[in-house]
Amino acid sequence: MLILLLMGAANAKYSEAVKRLEEILESIDRSSVGIDELAELVKEAADLIKNCRTLLASSEQSVQESLKTLEDG
Repeated sequence: MLILLLMGAANAKYSEAVKRLEEILESIDRSSVGIDELAELVKEAADLIKNCRTLLASSEQSVQESLKTLEDG
């Protein structure tokens, strides 16, 4: 049960990060940002993507461990 709660928190963070990435992309697509802000947004997007990859890897590991427990049981 604890794993499910932790995965729920990770999913919320992942969803929030994806939502923010979409907002950044919309801003860039509309060309409504200056060059200074663009550099900041690209850095923020890179950080968000890195965080999403970490969350996905963690979730994948949790799922694999759960499946292994089922197979062993």
